Amino acid sequence: MNPLLRRWLVLFAVVAVVLAADQVSKQYVITNLQLGESVQLIPPLYPFFQLTRSENQGAAFGFLPQAGDVFLIIALVVVVIMLVFYPRLPEKERLTRVAIGMVVGGALGNALDRIQHGVVVDFIHYSIPGLVSNVSNLADHAIVIGVLLVVLQSWRTDASKPQPEAPPSETPEEVGGNPHSS
Repeated sequence: MNPLLRRWLVLFAVVAVVLAADQVSKQYVITNLQLGESVQLIPPLYPFFQLTRSENQGAAFGFLPQAGDVFLIIALVVVVIMLVFYPRLPEKERLTRVAIGMVVGGALGNALDRIQHGVVVDFIHYSIPGLVSNVSNLADHAIVIGVLLVVLQSWRTDASKPQPEAPPSETPEEVGGNPHSS
């Protein structure tokens, strides 16, 4: 199989898996939970983890709720940029290819929500009582994991590059003699 075709198939496969898992899970939540309703999937993990149906008009953590249309446009621009950037990745950047597929799939999942529902459907509820509470979805998790994988791959690539040797430092004696001698 043509290597370029294989790379594009990897991207589309990852995008399809993320998008399908995200949309199927959101449809399950929409069908089975009322807005604001919570379910304890694993009772010993309550109150740290549960499912809570929520809607988010803005960005992560409900930031800028009035800018939903702007975030839809941003998501679509990010997808286009990733698709333009994708073929330029070196052959060995397999982890980055998967990561980009995760980011694109997650961005498309949330964009599809904004188009279909006018909001992003969230349901994965993590909480540390009295400190933080966050409700997100599989698309959000795919985006975060994808970005972390890109950073990890970049760090690994930079760490594996041979570092240039620094020129030996020159002492005053080597430059022009000892400045204290007359």
